[in-house]
Amino acid sequence: MTLTYANEDDRAYGLAGMAVSLAALDAMDRVSSVSIDADGPMVTFSHLYYYNGSPSISPKTVWNHLLNNFYITSSMAMGNLMARSVVRLHEPAAPDDLLADLRKAIHEEGQQTCELEDDEIDALYSKTLFNARRIFCNPRLHPAIDELARTISRRRTLSGMELLDELHLLQLL
Repeated sequence: MTLTYANEDDRAYGLAGMAVSLAALDAMDRVSSVSIDADGPMVTFSHLYYYNGSPSISPKTVWNHLLNNFYITSSMAMGNLMARSVVRLHEPAAPDDLLADLRKAIHEEGQQTCELEDDEIDALYSKTLFNARRIFCNPRLHPAIDELARTISRRRTLSGMELLDELHLLQLL
């Protein structure tokens, strides 16, 4: 799924939503850097995100790593949509058509990457949506998310550590 943005402000909120989702999952160590100016993905992952195949690692460990990364990326995409819709545009939720597109993309990725069954993917999607609503529909967090989006827009590129520092300053961690 490729996300499209209305303007730079929309991109900044999308990236802020992804960062907040990563922080909520305690997965900031998987981020090397973020950049609003990136032509491709705005998030560059660290080596901890990627699987570097080793025959000494059990298949179950590898699968759990893939499943965890799938959950992380699904949560980031959901956070992107929710921050742009709920926080930036003050809508009650992300638009149904975008949520339907995301759900379809999550289903396809879950089947291809993790070989999950439909009910397992539905459960993961529901969990992702529930957690995103809990975070992004909390009006007390909106000022901090607004400030994070402004910081991203102003600084353009942040290392994973700089982003972590910003999240701490905004008391989002």
